Amino acid sequence: MKKPRPLPLLTYSAQGGLRQDPGLAAESAAGPAPTRKTGARRGCVVDGNCGTEHGCRGGVAMTERYVWDLQEVDETQGAVVGGKAAHLGALTRIEGIRVPAGFCVTTDAFRRIMAEAPSIDDRLDELSRLNPGDREAVRTLSAEIRRSIEGIAIPGDLAAAITRALAQLGEQAAYAVRSSATAEDLPTASFAGQQDTYLNIVGPAAVLQHVSRCWASLFTERAVTYRQRNGIDHRTVHMAVVVQQMVLPDVAGILFTADPVTGNRKVATVDASFGLGEALVSGLVNPDVFKVRDGEIITRAIAAKQRAVQALPAGGTREVVVDPQRQEQPALTDTQVVRLVQLGRRIEAQFGRPQDIEWCLVDDDFQIVQSRPITTLFPIPAAHDRENHVYLSVGHQQMMTDAMKPLGLSVWQLTAMAPMQEAGGRLFVDSTRHVATPAGRAGFLELVGRSDPLTRDALEIVLDRDDFVPTLPDAGPSGPPVGGAPAPIETDPAIVTELIERSQASIAALRRDIRTKTGPALFDFLLEAFQEHKRVLADPLSMQAIMAGMEANWWLNDQLWEWLGEKNAADTLTLSAPGNITSEMGLALLDVADVIRPHPQVVAFLRGVEDDSFLDELPKLAGGTEARDAIEGYLDRYGMRCVGEIDITRPRWSERPTTLVPVILDNVRNFEAGAARRRFEQGQKKAQQKAQEVLVRLRALPDGERKADETERMIDRVRTFVGYREYPKYGIVSRYFVYKQALLAEAERLVQAGVLAAQEDAFYLTFQELHDVVRAKQADGELIRQRKEAFRSYQALTPPRVLTSDGEAITGAYRRDDVPTGALIGLPVSAGTVEGRARVILDMAQADLEPGDILVTAHTDPSWTPLFVAVAGLVTEVGGLMTHGAVIAREYGLPAVVSVVDATRLIPDGQRIRVHGSDGYVELLP
Repeated sequence: MKKPRPLPLLTYSAQGGLRQDPGLAAESAAGPAPTRKTGARRGCVVDGNCGTEHGCRGGVAMTERYVWDLQEVDETQGAVVGGKAAHLGALTRIEGIRVPAGFCVTTDAFRRIMAEAPSIDDRLDELSRLNPGDREAVRTLSAEIRRSIEGIAIPGDLAAAITRALAQLGEQAAYAVRSSATAEDLPTASFAGQQDTYLNIVGPAAVLQHVSRCWASLFTERAVTYRQRNGIDHRTVHMAVVVQQMVLPDVAGILFTADPVTGNRKVATVDASFGLGEALVSGLVNPDVFKVRDGEIITRAIAAKQRAVQALPAGGTREVVVDPQRQEQPALTDTQVVRLVQLGRRIEAQFGRPQDIEWCLVDDDFQIVQSRPITTLFPIPAAHDRENHVYLSVGHQQMMTDAMKPLGLSVWQLTAMAPMQEAGGRLFVDSTRHVATPAGRAGFLELVGRSDPLTRDALEIVLDRDDFVPTLPDAGPSGPPVGGAPAPIETDPAIVTELIERSQASIAALRRDIRTKTGPALFDFLLEAFQEHKRVLADPLSMQAIMAGMEANWWLNDQLWEWLGEKNAADTLTLSAPGNITSEMGLALLDVADVIRPHPQVVAFLRGVEDDSFLDELPKLAGGTEARDAIEGYLDRYGMRCVGEIDITRPRWSERPTTLVPVILDNVRNFEAGAARRRFEQGQKKAQQKAQEVLVRLRALPDGERKADETERMIDRVRTFVGYREYPKYGIVSRYFVYKQALLAEAERLVQAGVLAAQEDAFYLTFQELHDVVRAKQADGELIRQRKEAFRSYQALTPPRVLTSDGEAITGAYRRDDVPTGALIGLPVSAGTVEGRARVILDMAQADLEPGDILVTAHTDPSWTPLFVAVAGLVTEVGGLMTHGAVIAREYGLPAVVSVVDATRLIPDGQRIRVHGSDGYVELLP
């Protein structure tokens, strides 16, 4: 194992959280640290003799509990030395990587200090109960905890262990004292800058003081809030402290072994500036930025580095003006940049994932002072070859871009019609073969573009790089173009009736047959049920009916625009189309409100509901029995739905009926009796009037009778089939609820048998893994814990529309210049213009709507439909022309713009906005 030579003075940036103590003196002329004596056992940093006078037993130093040399630490010891020290120790084992000498004060020392103040336990209990949003309370309590820790005297034997380690390195050398928490530099959470680092610390007394400060920094306001938001229990995190010698760098900076902006794993980014890295991370200077791919610099941006930060001989730092002749010179030569990236690739290989690396350059020698995982990169689907792949997000098509739990992912994969791959808790479809041939590419881009222009643009960005997806020759004559002529079926409502009856019969058989299945037999039955599930979805007649409605819609919009200049005419022509199960669901909740409205006791009771058992309490109130029956009747038909319903693990309305209560109360307040019937009839009337108007205008054109006849047939066709577009999803979700109830019953049996700790633990296993647990009557608790931790980290990631096998996440852009300055561009999916108050709602259970409000949210699946009846318009961040939110918006006549990037961030709640549903943009009004 390679041993780095001790370094005389180390100064560097601790990216984020960097602190300086200018009042402490430092001796810049400190000589090299003394060489450690040979023969020292692991953990002994005293003198190598391991005699009893050092507290050693059996040749092993008792100081092992408290102080370990960094060279004796590796990645497996994070619980003892924390994330930062574990990584530093691993770095010392990589050939060619130089790490400043130092040692670690272990978490055993931290636990001993915490035990000295029992009152801290009570404060931690109080801290765990605080709302992360209550910043004042978090600030006050965390400050109390820090003061308590800093006030604890370090026990003599612990202080002696630290000072002996300092003596080995040189007591009067300058040191960095750095936090190394057990929840730090993790693959799923970096905690960058959450705890403290202190630089230029000199002398044993000062080092001991700053070790205490590092312990206390575990409870800075920012660290406490970070843990709360990441679901990490304060009691499970412990603090070790790294003490390292310092060097004076000529240049310092950061190396990302993957592009932190695009996510491309093959492109490394180097940021560099003169002097200490503090100037870079504090924003004092713009660094030089180099991008390197395959050993070559592909881009460079040399900044005017007018200022730098230097260490003072007596301690502290100062800003200095860089010599004007040097300001625009590169901080690194090209050769140095490439060499640094090569070192970074070695480090990346050691840790098995892209790294964020802090480095210093001294006399043309790179020193590595920190390496942590880049936690913001979206993971890449696993591929079993070295070929290039282009993946499309399934969530953007299904209107559910949230992370899914493993059971949800695996059940969707087992019941989907196309192979799907998982990454970051989301599903993706490999589209590489669809775009490899000219004919396939054209048709696929046309289909994707009709649904979501941003996805098409992102795909075209990749395809414009000729070397990424090689073009293959067409295999033979291509079929009809995507989006071409309507499917060859008659415009017959009986087709829809037959398809619905088939689906209902299949689901009824599923409910009947699954009742007696338990244990391994249940899973065997479900695998067969999944095949029936896919058979129903793949019914050729069902696919023809769906495409008939979609193609008729496209035909009407295209032809009426060409012939009459009518934009999105089908939006009005499809109002109140028959047989739309999702739009009926929204109107049905208005009928529930009609039952509740006459009973003031029930309304008052519902305003205070918090428990999902409220339905049992309703019959005690005047009118409560009628209210309960109305709600339960609604749940019997629609209770299998919920937000994010493609994830089988999400709580359904039947399981959590309180979700519907705010929507019911909004309907009681905002509508009068009979609103559902009137709304449907008004939509029918508008559609009929629009059809008559269009046909009259067409007949006045040259060849008008033919155009009118074709249009009339298409209007009949779209109204016959467009409502059925929503039914297959209703069938899927109905089946999912049956599957879920059976799997939960099995999970409960595992809980009763002591195999699982909780019923919901089953959600963190794949379908096959759960099957194995049921057979073996044994579960891997550590695997479940790791899955929970991974899921929490995935929740913080935003999935891209398009992801390449290089890791590049591509969002796409609208190529438009026909919108007002400052407007937010999106996809027009439901015609009309409306002004109103924006209500930014991310959880429908928190809805509080007034007439005229415009719903602004991330994405809407069918479960959001009950809110649509109460709003005047819709804006979403995700969506397409034929996705559920768009279909229902047209059904209800709501102007809607979808795929508005960052809408929930850029539109403040309560802001007055104007939605241009025909032209696809949103204006923020004064």
